Amino acid sequence: MARDPLVGTTVAGYLLLDRVGEGGTATVYKAEHPEHGSVAVKVLRERLRQDRTAVTRFVREATFGTRVIHPKVVRTIETGQSPEGLHYLAIEWAPGEILEGYAKRNAPLPPDEVATIIQQIAEAVNAAHEAGIVHRDLKPENLMYDPETRSVKLLDFGIATATDVSQDERLTRAGFFVGTLMYVAPEALSGEVVTPAADQYSLATIAYLLLAGALPYTARTPREMFTQLLSQPPLPLNKAKPGLVYSPAVEQVIMKGLDRTPKSRYSDVLSFSGALQQCLLAPDVLAGPDEGGFFGKMKGLFRRD
Repeated sequence: MARDPLVGTTVAGYLLLDRVGEGGTATVYKAEHPEHGSVAVKVLRERLRQDRTAVTRFVREATFGTRVIHPKVVRTIETGQSPEGLHYLAIEWAPGEILEGYAKRNAPLPPDEVATIIQQIAEAVNAAHEAGIVHRDLKPENLMYDPETRSVKLLDFGIATATDVSQDERLTRAGFFVGTLMYVAPEALSGEVVTPAADQYSLATIAYLLLAGALPYTARTPREMFTQLLSQPPLPLNKAKPGLVYSPAVEQVIMKGLDRTPKSRYSDVLSFSGALQQCLLAPDVLAGPDEGGFFGKMKGLFRRD
């Protein structure tokens, strides 16, 4: 793999130490700053520097980041353009790893760990909603998780939208959607302005993944996934993984959060996470026809290597 030419250079006072991630629009570096210490710096990809929409979204991410102040949301430090023409965004350095990788290695997770993770995400997302912002791209890839402390941090407001956005200010045309198809709410597929209920759907999908080690839809292609989201209900939680059966209360909460009709979900993300936490911390969280040996199997399933 070729060495990143920006590693070892300084961008607007930030010494880029290592490339730690990359997406479709930006590359993320761990960096050091004389005043701010260890930070993460996102740099817009070179091919997008002249793309007005991409630049606007990049700047908007910083704007939204400064509006959402919460311990579970990474702090936005500053954004700007370096003398070399690089658009950059400096944010708080969050310890841990991307939740997506942790989930791939370890899910299904113990119920109490899932309850802790989902509650923190809900608190972060609720802070965005109270600031008038819908995240629109809530997924494990946009969450930092420290397994040692079970601490979660929400990041990346790159495609977020304000709930009071006007038609003229929208960056998404009608008939198109933004977000990640596996976690996007069905109502977002039309490209219309979505409500906070869409983030609740995404949060319920994350909870489903952490509990089952699988997703509520089993499509093999994006086209098939698109069709399933628009026409089929999600697979019930207790049918996701053979031998893994949660209490009816747990499944009911998850499936209500995944309801294809926004008004049929919980009133807000905190109501969803609160209901889920209550069920996941209950003594009968795991259920099954073979009560005698079931919990022993679960201990093995949830045991860490």
